[in-house]
Amino acid sequence: MTKQATLGPIDPSLNGPLNPQNPQVPQNPSARIPVSVESIKGYFALAKDDLKIENENELTQILLSLSEKVHPLVLGDVYRSRTQIQMLARKLLSKQIENKEKIEKIISFLTSDSGSHDYTIYRNEAKNELGLNIEKPNEELYSIIKETFNDLKAELELMTPFDPNLILGVNQNAHYSCRRGLVESIHGGTEVFISEGTIIKHQQQIPQQPPLPPLQRTIIDDNRTFEGWKHEK
Repeated sequence: MTKQATLGPIDPSLNGPLNPQNPQVPQNPSARIPVSVESIKGYFALAKDDLKIENENELTQILLSLSEKVHPLVLGDVYRSRTQIQMLARKLLSKQIENKEKIEKIISFLTSDSGSHDYTIYRNEAKNELGLNIEKPNEELYSIIKETFNDLKAELELMTPFDPNLILGVNQNAHYSCRRGLVESIHGGTEVFISEGTIIKHQQQIPQQPPLPPLQRTIIDDNRTFEGWKHEK
């Protein structure tokens, strides 16, 4: 790990057509809210640990209330994803740590105890507190890492904000395709996380009290047609 490198908690989010609709994009019924695996667990932890709810009927009502907001099949996938991510973490950690109790402690921290997906783990904490086998790069390796990062920065256009107005230009609508993530290997090729869609600009009239004329407001709709991973050789 370099000085800039960080690790993060394991908190996968599920995206799918059965997820709750995004209320901030009412004009796009297909827009969905990602469901955080650990947020679902935190919901029940709040009820049982903080609010001290132990009555089975009350816990059943809490589950039913949640299932009205989040589709039951999504809740099932949440459980499967959490089990899968723990299994994957266990396999990866077992390659460098033999102590099973230590492995479970690290997994518990990464999946729950850190509290938030935004929690940042720098190399000192990763080594001294989590107990991971952290290796610092020498100057030659650091130069390779920096060169690789600069290449990814250019390919993902990390320094260029996503601006619908620039994509549209003088047009009323325009198609876009954004490369948002890369997983690359020498033998496996490249997996690219891509967002694609069409941006449409139109005018909206907002009525006012007479005799004032209606206001003209420019609306830009983002009609997302695809978001997911694609394989490139």
